[in-house]
Amino acid sequence: MVGEENVIEMTPNKSNNYCCGGGGGFLQSGFTDARRAYGELKYQQIISTGADYCITGCHNCHAQVHDMGHHHGAAYGTVHIWTLICLSLGILGPNERAYLGDDLKDVDVFHPESSLY
Repeated sequence: MVGEENVIEMTPNKSNNYCCGGGGGFLQSGFTDARRAYGELKYQQIISTGADYCITGCHNCHAQVHDMGHHHGAAYGTVHIWTLICLSLGILGPNERAYLGDDLKDVDVFHPESSLY
C-alpha cells in the first residue's frame, strides 16, 4: 500500500475529478436512488482503476463511495486518508479498523518513542 507504485490516480483527477454525488447533505436527504444515480460516474471512475482501495478525505465521500461499492457488489475497500495516517503512526485503535481489508487490519506499527511513555 505504501509507495508511488501502489497509487492509481483516477482519470480525470485533481481539480478536474468527478464528484461522488454524496456531498451537500445529499447523503441524509432520503433520495437514495437519486444519490446513487449522481454517483454512478464516480463509481465507474473508481472501478476503472482496478484499485483495491479508494481513499477519501471527506466523510460524505467516504459514506457515498462505500455505499456505491456495496450497492454494486464491488470488491474495493473505502478508507479515510486519516485512517491510513493513523495506521502508519501506530495510533489506530482496534475499533477504527472496520473499513480496512484483511491485508491491513492487523498491521501494527511499532514506534520506539511510544514505549517511553
